[in-house]
Amino acid sequence: MPASAPTRRWEIDALRGLMLVLMMVTHLPSRLSNPLGQPFGFVSAAEGFVLLSAYMAGMVYGRMAWRRGVAEMRRAFWRRALKVYACQAATLLFLFTVIAFIGLKFDQPAATNLMAYYLEHPRTALVWGLALVYSPPLLDILPLYILFMLASPWVMVLAWRHGWTKVMSVSVCLWLLAQFGLSEVVFHAIDAVVPIPVPYAETGSFDTWGWQLLWVLGLWLGATRNDPQAPAFVFPAWAVRVALVLALVALVWRHGLGQVPFGSNASWNLIFDKWSLGPMRLINLFALVVLTLHYGPRLAARTPRLRWLETLGAASLPVFCAHLVVVLLVLSLLGADQDRPWGLDVPLVLACFVVLHTVARISLWVDQPPDDRTGPDTQPGDAAIAGAASAAGALQPATVVRHSADFSARMNRQSALSP
Repeated sequence: MPASAPTRRWEIDALRGLMLVLMMVTHLPSRLSNPLGQPFGFVSAAEGFVLLSAYMAGMVYGRMAWRRGVAEMRRAFWRRALKVYACQAATLLFLFTVIAFIGLKFDQPAATNLMAYYLEHPRTALVWGLALVYSPPLLDILPLYILFMLASPWVMVLAWRHGWTKVMSVSVCLWLLAQFGLSEVVFHAIDAVVPIPVPYAETGSFDTWGWQLLWVLGLWLGATRNDPQAPAFVFPAWAVRVALVLALVALVWRHGLGQVPFGSNASWNLIFDKWSLGPMRLINLFALVVLTLHYGPRLAARTPRLRWLETLGAASLPVFCAHLVVVLLVLSLLGADQDRPWGLDVPLVLACFVVLHTVARISLWVDQPPDDRTGPDTQPGDAAIAGAASAAGALQPATVVRHSADFSARMNRQSALSP
């Protein structure tokens, strides 16, 4: 088969760019923070960003496993995790030095409150922050991302060996247990063996065992795109109608009553909880995913491409880190006031986006992102299959190969090569 022309998945880059824009306007204190926070319902940009990142990881690194072997895929995941760790460490040090100095110098609570534990226990906070245990607000998503990247090779190999159904079932069970405090139980169990001086409340807002469901789901969706004959995602008409109703109800509810669905009723708000990924929030997210997969291709074909969003999305990691730096500087210099005059807010927001776009352009110039193409040329060569077989045993990714007789024949040969 002829090779497909190299091209990035521009629509995915545009979606990631949109998520970064929403994160920026949410975290940056301005008059736009509230109306543009969770603009599509009770779902934030963080959920979309994690799901898209996992989708890209499953597609790109899954293809790498089939073409170059599982060992190469594992090394690529680890290299990416190391790069993200370097970004997290640099951002953490920036917070503990530059932002701490400015916040203390101008007595700015918006900045000092972010690092209250560090100001009380600087040495402990630094050591355990670099160990990804202590996670100050705003800096608690990248440690989650690093853990998921490190676990992804084993998740994908297990899925290829035993099927994605079993892996997804385990992931759903872990998410369910997370709704009843699994993360805190695990933390205290580890603390009983290896004492951790950092309080559980200072380990970050995101519940690892809850959010892993989004990551595993994204890996699965992305991995299925490696089959050159994989069909498009198709949903029955009733599912699309149900998703549309759920999404519209959540949209009206959110903008009618605000970002807190049940006001001061803490018990009911838990079912929409962001940090543990509550069940109603998950349903809202799934409804939006169904609508995006159903209507997205037609919209992408009929709407003009937003190149600036694609640029942001193609350089998502440096742009995300740059947005943290910008937000921290604004908090330390101007505070968390969201009622500034429009004459100050509009230039501030525009200037911040100019900075992010500049960072994205420079990053893409320095480090060309990987080609995210799909097509017939993504089939692995025999050498890669043999390498994958010897590295990971008899892998049988049923989801990836069920539409391709050629893949099936290759997998038969792989099984014969396996020890």
